[in-house]
Amino acid sequence: MPQQSKFSDVEFETLMNDIVFALEKNKAGRDLSLMALGNVITNIFQHQVNSQQRQKMAEQFTQVLMKSINGK
Repeated sequence: MPQQSKFSDVEFETLMNDIVFALEKNKAGRDLSLMALGNVITNIFQHQVNSQQRQKMAEQFTQVLMKSINGK
């Protein structure tokens, strides 16, 4: 069953395009892109997620990422 998002497709696509554009503009290769995105994710967890929920949310994020890259 597809998961419903609270964000519109346009809202999501606009943000994704901005992020990809910034990486391309700076000629960030794979390693630099992953480092930068990893640091952004860490920053979000540290500043926007309650410390009691971080571990669980990080595990859920990791599971979704693994499913995404494995095509499931």
